[in-house]
Amino acid sequence: MKILTAAQVYQADKFTIEKQQITSDALMERAAIQIFEWIHARLHGAPVVIHIFCGIGNNGGDGIALARHLAEHGYNIKVYVVNYSEKRSKDFLLNMERLKDRKIWPEFMNPETVLPETQPNDIIVDAIFGIGLNRSPDDWVAKLIEHINNSQAFTLSVDIPSGLPVDQPLWKDSKVVFADYVLSFQTPKMVFFLPETGIHLENWEVLDIGLDNEFMMNVDSSFEYFQKHDIQSLYIPRKRFSHKGTYGHSVIIGGSYGKIGAVHLSGKACLKVGSGLVTLYVPECGYTPLQSSLPEAMVLTDGEEEYISKISLSIKPSAVGIGMGLGTEEETIQAFGNFLKSVKAPLVIDADGINILAKHLEFLKDMPKGTILTPHPKELERLVGPWANDFEKLEKAMRFSETYQCILVVKGANTIVISGEKGYVNSTGNPGMATAGSGDVLTGMITGLLAQGYNSLNASIFAVYLHGLAADLEVPAHGYESITASSMIDAIGKAFVELFRQPQPPNDNQPKG
Repeated sequence: MKILTAAQVYQADKFTIEKQQITSDALMERAAIQIFEWIHARLHGAPVVIHIFCGIGNNGGDGIALARHLAEHGYNIKVYVVNYSEKRSKDFLLNMERLKDRKIWPEFMNPETVLPETQPNDIIVDAIFGIGLNRSPDDWVAKLIEHINNSQAFTLSVDIPSGLPVDQPLWKDSKVVFADYVLSFQTPKMVFFLPETGIHLENWEVLDIGLDNEFMMNVDSSFEYFQKHDIQSLYIPRKRFSHKGTYGHSVIIGGSYGKIGAVHLSGKACLKVGSGLVTLYVPECGYTPLQSSLPEAMVLTDGEEEYISKISLSIKPSAVGIGMGLGTEEETIQAFGNFLKSVKAPLVIDADGINILAKHLEFLKDMPKGTILTPHPKELERLVGPWANDFEKLEKAMRFSETYQCILVVKGANTIVISGEKGYVNSTGNPGMATAGSGDVLTGMITGLLAQGYNSLNASIFAVYLHGLAADLEVPAHGYESITASSMIDAIGKAFVELFRQPQPPNDNQPKG
């Protein structure tokens, strides 16, 4: 699913209106009906009070149109117009007239208005500001936003939480509605997925308002949100006449004294994702633990007891993952640099591998084209430098990816895979993944997919999705707190099954009522 900028959304609206020969008001009506149906499907006419706060632009027009539909279906509504400007959009004015024709009179709010009271069982619909907001809300509107946030009512935002800009960082000290749910028109907004702005909403859902398919297919978006059907299209099925050699030989290089477990996790994940063969390359102290705990893997050592001092492979790997638990001893750094100059296989670099690159930028030029780096936020900062906000972070990541012709897997609540000027936002995962070893598992999964013939971009996207899905499948039985890296590995098989599980049709033989 493409993630559009505000300018692209306006272009989509214009294109749709012209091609489908409809009015802008008709498009607004589509949006209002979609919101109404979403609410009505959940409330079924329940006797709750719905407070609808409307601005005086098109977002407010959506709210006013929604109020009309709710009233016509018997809902108890209270409508407020947040009068923050003398300007009004024409579609807002048109819908105001329709509302007044039904004898529904909104309360117009200004800086002197007493803020309305709400009850915990009420519902607030936030339609104050939309995607056109280009400055911080006025102080009195900011107080209204704080009032909404301090209420205990369920808050539903139309298209975007009011006060949140679409394509730029939040203004300093600006107030934003916290939305329990956002109903976003046709496409999600990039700010939903970034740490500094995504904290202003709990859940979101896209409503299809019929923006023209031709435009949506052809528009060039910088970011895409990948979901189950996107991942299904990447999957390379297994063939009947095949053997372990068909699915590649992965090599996992890492570990140091006290950090051999990272290699174990990565190697096991590599096997579970389907790599035909896996060899673990570790210092001598890792030999016995790994041979005992992971019998499916082969183990090579460099002869050094506590850390890797040289990397010399007697095999030709299909893919290599390096860095987990590696350490940053001087001999290890030298071995890592020499390895980069010689490696020909597809490569994934994680953890201490990234930390070494950050301190030895001269190594970057030796990375094979298409190398995948998997930094967590602090590792990314060491690699690309500090950023002022999340938008600058993404700009720096894209510039780095383009300069060094590599893939960056920017880990976070919504992990983003960066390939040059394009970003792919993941749709799976949960807070339980904030646990030791989670990144080692992901590196192993990417390596295992590379070994099976997936290209660098597809292996990254597929592994990130499957990694998050495995963690999601653990939540119902164990909750967030009890998820571990090992339990995620155990759920990889279930994630593959879930990826291709077909929804069950309703059982018509069940008794009705």
